[in-house]
Amino acid sequence: MFCMSKENVASDLKGNTLRVYWYLVQCSGSSAGPRQIQRELGFKSPALAVYHLDKLVELGLVDNVNGVYRVVEVVEVGVLKQFMKVGSFMVPRYVTYASMISVLFVFFLSQFREVNFYSLFALIFGTLSTVIFWFETFRVWRSRP
Repeated sequence: MFCMSKENVASDLKGNTLRVYWYLVQCSGSSAGPRQIQRELGFKSPALAVYHLDKLVELGLVDNVNGVYRVVEVVEVGVLKQFMKVGSFMVPRYVTYASMISVLFVFFLSQFREVNFYSLFALIFGTLSTVIFWFETFRVWRSRP
């Protein structure tokens, strides 16, 4: 097994190889066989899944034990930098910020009593920041492999 630098991993981890890696990272127990990957990702044959799995083994990200491939190292390169693993889910990092600002905004709305310059400014700022954070969250979610 070879260990490559992050630059090499970033340049080689793209396309279907990235999709296979993403699937393995999300997989419960982080292990799967070629047939399972072929079915889940819609590849035409298990050989194509094995090809991409072997590329991941060469990169040092995945280990092959008796035909079962398991994630050895989780790297954050490219589009993967924008996601964090929560249980078996990969969610955009912006979810945290969007949730916090939404809770603060809802709290502000529940305490809103009178209209003046400061409350109007807070209302505009809260609305814009909530919309922007959720927009960015969905934009990152659409860019997932």
